Amino acid sequence: MADLTQDEWAEQLEQDGNAVILDVRTDDEVDQGYIPNAKHIDIYLGDEFIAQVDALDKTKNYYVYCRSGKRSAQACSIMNQLGFENTYNLLGGFIDWTGDIAER
Repeated sequence: MADLTQDEWAEQLEQDGNAVILDVRTDDEVDQGYIPNAKHIDIYLGDEFIAQVDALDKTKNYYVYCRSGKRSAQACSIMNQLGFENTYNLLGGFIDWTGDIAER
């Protein structure tokens, strides 16, 4: 897992042709907006979160975010334990995000 600043995360994501954006916030948080093209899996689903994440393509690079960066760091750690090699945590999370935002 690598912790990336907002600028590092956005810049690296833009140049990564093998990227997947993963939003690990709650449904209520996602209803307030999300980073475009993000796949949503709520980390609070517990075992179901682990099952859904484990089913993802482990050859991809995952750019993970939550509201502030704490849950996404946990998610990256879980993903690394499941065999994902490239996970990137967005420091400051969605709160500090200055890029594009999509609506549900």
